[in-house]
Amino acid sequence: MQNNYVTDAINLKSYNLSESDKIIVMYSKEKGLIKGIAKGVKKPKSKLGARMDLLVANTVMLHKGRNFSTICQAESLATFKQTRTDLDKIFYSMYVAEVVNNFGLEDDPSSQSVYELLYKALEHISNAKDKVQIFLAVIKFQLKMMMISGFSLEFDNCLNCRHRAKDEDVYFVPELGGIICKDCINQVPYSKKKMPAKLCEFFKQMSANDFDYSGEYELKANEKVCEVTFDVMKDYIEKKSPKKIKSSNVMTKMLV
Repeated sequence: MQNNYVTDAINLKSYNLSESDKIIVMYSKEKGLIKGIAKGVKKPKSKLGARMDLLVANTVMLHKGRNFSTICQAESLATFKQTRTDLDKIFYSMYVAEVVNNFGLEDDPSSQSVYELLYKALEHISNAKDKVQIFLAVIKFQLKMMMISGFSLEFDNCLNCRHRAKDEDVYFVPELGGIICKDCINQVPYSKKKMPAKLCEFFKQMSANDFDYSGEYELKANEKVCEVTFDVMKDYIEKKSPKKIKSSNVMTKMLV
């Protein structure tokens, strides 16, 4: 039986295991979430060294054990180096990594899609020229991650009467995962946020567009619009997440 395997993986978080060893939580292209022991990584002359830092993408060779795999080798694919000197980029990169850690699974059937989404998000955050570009990358990640996880959002039709919302203000209801028209809003017992028609169109465009494509609403977006959109998605993701997203509290303080 072959116990060694190779995969591309991005480091999400780490735990101290001993004076010299760490457990690295990674999201891999072929196997979803992996917990690997990085032996001797805390020693100055470790061969793994900086490759085991958080938010680094590697090609790793692991030896599969009973409870944990052991990381034998790692070759760096991307360090997203421009992120490491910018606090905004660090915090938003930590956020997307935590979302993947919370929603990702071991032997995840969607592993390739999630891995590629995470890689693109980290890459675009790292290369962003300003706060708006950071937000755009994170919002696209949020929308696409929810789609992959089975929590797609409805922005076209009222979830109550199925009326098609076009050029009219609506309300977003996180508990329902979509919009409610103004005629139905009093029939919905959940919390809601008013959503202008243009913001609804912005959501739809961001959901449909890839990271490398910018549509009309993206090109016009300012920091305030992006903050509102990010917050709507953050609240929705927190309601669907199986675990508390701790980095959200840090970012809330940053936005105040």
